[in-house]
Amino acid sequence: MDSPEVTFTLAYLVFAVCFVFTPNEFHAAGLTVQNLLSGWLGSEDAAFVPFHLRRTAATLLCHSLLPLGYYVGMCLAASEKRFHFLSQAPEAWRLFLLLAVTLPSVACILIYYWSRDRWARHPLARTLALYALPQSGWQAVASSVNTEFRRIDKFATGAPGARVIVTDMWVMKVTTYRVHVAQQQDVHLTVTESRQHELSPDSNLPVQLLTIRVASANPAVQAFDIRLNSTEYGELCEKLRAPIRRAAHVVIHQSLGDLFLETFASLVEVNPAYSVPSSQELEACIGCMQTRASVKLVKTCQEAAAGECQQCYCRPMWCLTCMGKWFASRQDPLRPDTWLASRVPCPTCRARFCILDVCTVR
Repeated sequence: MDSPEVTFTLAYLVFAVCFVFTPNEFHAAGLTVQNLLSGWLGSEDAAFVPFHLRRTAATLLCHSLLPLGYYVGMCLAASEKRFHFLSQAPEAWRLFLLLAVTLPSVACILIYYWSRDRWARHPLARTLALYALPQSGWQAVASSVNTEFRRIDKFATGAPGARVIVTDMWVMKVTTYRVHVAQQQDVHLTVTESRQHELSPDSNLPVQLLTIRVASANPAVQAFDIRLNSTEYGELCEKLRAPIRRAAHVVIHQSLGDLFLETFASLVEVNPAYSVPSSQELEACIGCMQTRASVKLVKTCQEAAAGECQQCYCRPMWCLTCMGKWFASRQDPLRPDTWLASRVPCPTCRARFCILDVCTVR
């Protein structure tokens, strides 16, 4: 392929991926379906359900137009290929154009089907209809959802493509193409998985992400998963009426200190180990007196005479947990993003060390 084709293909691929998955930069620039069509979509705060009925339909249509946009762009970027003359275009490109036209056509048919009977056939409207009383319709349930969403005491978290919203009566998950809804009094919630990340993409902090399964007692309501930071778990529990069950293997760290200790231990495990002389016997940790000392401070981050860290000559006197708690206690609570890279004094001899200098003993 010629250079203009390659350049356009790469640029359009990046644009398409960012337009679908929408990074923060696109949100800041206003390059989202919600912003571009804000006049038609209306306000989410004023009418939550009608907004998302239109938003999901508009998002589906806009995303289905991306392949057709690529073909039109290629006709302009590589005009000498004469792609705009179907009889002269290669067979592969004719098939691609057929696909590019079929996708928005199918999307339009689906959206038209959803919009019949004042959006009553939309998946969100169908879900709300399951909670409607016999003498009312899904619009009455939608009105209740709209009212509760406007309240300032709701719990809301998550990225735009996977938002979690909990009101007094409803648990909702807002995704790119769908809105999942379940009534609080009918749901069973279970923490099924927890993932520990040493660094969050948004901040230089350790983060634990929890996956919670939301299953309704009504079998017609599709179960769904919500994900949130473990530090928000307590706030979520306060908003929920039903208890959250936890799988046996899941450990939840609800404080930043717990997350730091987990990350501290994982980083120390990859440091070089320290071999204790055969003549030296390990004693109980002087911090907790519960377990044997298990770490020794050995300067391994730099050469002996270089850097701010100093060589510690104390024998192993602390367990890994107590050393991690000491390290965390010497940090600035207002600057957690600096904790992992900081240096603190040895709790015994005051020689300065960093995490790379903490070695497990063997």
